[in-house]
Formats: sequence, C-alpha cells, structure tokens
Amino acid sequence: YIQLPADLTKMHLTDNPHPQVTHVPSSQSGCSIASDSGSSSLSDIYQATESEMGDVDLTGLPEAPVDSEDEEEEEDEDIDRTSDPLLGRDVVRECLEKEPADKTDDDIEQLLEFMHQLPAFANMTMSVRRELCSVMIFEVVEQAGAIILEDGQELDSWYVILNGTVEISYPDGKSESLCMGNSFGITPSLEKQYMNGVVRTKVDDCQFVCIAQQDYWRILNHVEKNTHKVEEEGEIVMVKEHRELDRSGTRKGHIVIKATPERLIMHLIEEHSIVDPTYIEDFLLTYRTFLTSPLEVGNKLLEWFTVDSLRDKVTRVVLLWVNNHFNDFEGDPAMTRFLEEFEKNLEDTKMKGHLRLLNIACAAKAKWRQITLQKPSRDSPLFFSLLGGSDKGFGIFVETVEVGSKAAEAGLKRGDQV
Repeated sequence: YIQLPADLTKMHLTDNPHPQVTHVPSSQSGCSIASDSGSSSLSDIYQATESEMGDVDLTGLPEAPVDSEDEEEEEDEDIDRTSDPLLGRDVVRECLEKEPADKTDDDIEQLLEFMHQLPAFANMTMSVRRELCSVMIFEVVEQAGAIILEDGQELDSWYVILNGTVEISYPDGKSESLCMGNSFGITPSLEKQYMNGVVRTKVDDCQFVCIAQQDYWRILNHVEKNTHKVEEEGEIVMVKEHRELDRSGTRKGHIVIKATPERLIMHLIEEHSIVDPTYIEDFLLTYRTFLTSPLEVGNKLLEWFTVDSLRDKVTRVVLLWVNNHFNDFEGDPAMTRFLEEFEKNLEDTKMKGHLRLLNIACAAKAKWRQITLQKPSRDSPLFFSLLGGSDKGFGIFVETVEVGSKAAEAGLKRGDQV
C-alpha cells in the first residue's frame, strides 16, 4: 500500500483535510479561499444585482455568514487560544494519554489535526489516519541512551516519533538518526518481523505513538473497501475515498484524493459529493502545481460552454475563478483574451444575469494602476478608443485597444476605466 503501483505515480495528490467541514453548519458554509486581490465573496456581487437578475438560478453558490461584533470577539479569543503552540500540544497530549477505548470523537479529531502534519502519515488517506489515531498508544522514554529495540528483537508495533531523536545503529557499522515525524518498526504484515539494528534515544524526553501489528495490518490492508478507482483504457485515472462526516450517515460520500491532471479538470463540471463541497475552490487554488498553463483549464471551459447542459456549471467555475483569483487574468494577456471570449459567449447566449455578475466581479477585483503612454507628436494616433463620459451618464472606459500597438504594450486593456 505504501508503494503505489506504477500507473499511479503520475497522479497528483489533492487530498486536503477540511476540519471546518465537520464543524460549520451547511447553512453557513462559505468560500474558504481568500482572494488574491480582496476577500469579498460572490455574495457581494449577487446582492448588488439581486433586483435585476430575476431568472438566474444561483443556488449552490457560496454565501458568507455575517458575524456580530460579539461573535468576532469570541472568534478572536478562540484564535488566541488555538494559536498557542504549547497549549495545542497539551491538548494533543491529553488525548494521547487516554486509553484507545476512552477516546471520544473530539479526541480523535484533535489527534488527526496534529498527526496529518507528520511525514509518517503523509501518504495515507484520511480514513486510514483516523483509524490509526483511534488505536494509537502513547509512550515516553525519559532518558537519553535508552535502548528501545535490540538487534534481532521480534517486532510487534509501528512507532512514530512525536518528540526527540532516536538513532538506529546497524550491524554493518552504519547508523541513521530519526526525528519528529519519522517512523520505524514493523511493515503492514502479519508475518514475524525482526529488528535490524539497535534503536536508542539520543536525547531526554523522547515521545512516541505505537500501533500494534494486528491493528496496523488490519487498517492498512482494509483500506481498499474505502476507495473507488476509476479506470480508462486500462489505466487508473482517479482514486476516490469514501468518507463519513458524522455518525448519522447523512453526510457521506466519495472525495477525490488522486487523479491525472486531465481528470481533475473534468471533475470541475461533474457532480460533487456532499463531503467535497469546495472542490472547485481547491482546484483553482492548487492547479498551478500540476498544470503548465491556466489556458489548459480555460480552453476546456470554452469547449464545454457550447454544451447546453454544462453551461451553468462552466459559468459558475469562471465566476469563482474571477472572484477568488483575478490576478490569473489581470496579469496574463492570454487569460484576458479568454475572459473576453467568455464574455462574448455570455452575450451571444443571452445570459444577461451571469454577464452582469462577471462584469461586476471584474470591476470589484481590478486594481488601480498607472500607465504612461508616450507619443512622438500631439497629432499621433492613440491606438485605442474610449467610450462613455458625462454626456453618456457613466464613466470613461477603454472600448478597443489595437493589438501590438504601443498602447497594448503599455498595458492598456479593453474594459479599463480611466
């Protein structure tokens, strides 16, 4: 399980634990990703056009909860409490010192939040981490130089270091040091295994969590029942994990944990599980790590826009993209052209409500900038045209910019307000 098969090596990890999903009521779920150029949510845009949209169905788009001053003060206190690393470790230690049978759901969530940061748990799915947290036992070795495992000793547990450093001295004379987050001990098998080398502590107060061989094998080898693999032409292109967010069984479903870049893009317009409500926002935040250009996404969205049944989904993706990451468009001429083409498509299909949302989102997210355009003489052409003014009843905007001109090189764009 630890070593993925060859056809999974080109897939990209998108698993990101969202503890807020388990605590925030569905009525208050909002966009958790901050914008590049401001943190206003799409709800600001919707409210501005609510009286004019009429026929536009915006159900499912995120809304931001409005907090009172008292609630903000309480949140600040919560942040102060949770931002104290010593207090955080004390809470984790209290959870660790409980017997596995006495651990509550809250204890396991606390442990999960702490453990998922450690390298030993990095390649495990959320359900595996949660199961391991429910059975782990806490151990402390007070003194440096204490031998934990002898060479040739039969192994019965998997160990993860939470504090301190241990050294493994091998029979051939070589040695290695392991520190916080590293693991040693058994592999997930029920066969008898023996320690190769001597493990001893290098510092005082070394802390570990231990998981018995039987539990470690059971959890890691039964993970298959919680995953669903999607195959295309004999290759695995996506892996989903089944998750339950509460014990009532009402909030459960599959969440994407690995996929090829092409399949991740395609999932933007597919139905998203109740346990994965922020997939689009997560994708728009992270696509830079596995795509060479945002146009790979943009071109697919333009292609899907021509399909009537996908039009609303594509528009929602673009609106979230513009609202959350306007810098992707403002600083990239190719993406600016994509946005103009998408705007034209909205005009052609008479989607006036969505078009107005897009225009207001762009206006709200655009940044002030100063452009200097030098002309050889007063009579030289400007290479751009303006629209508006006091006689028109609205501001002055750039209507057209000649491609390849000095005005375009200086950074002037269609839609800029002067």
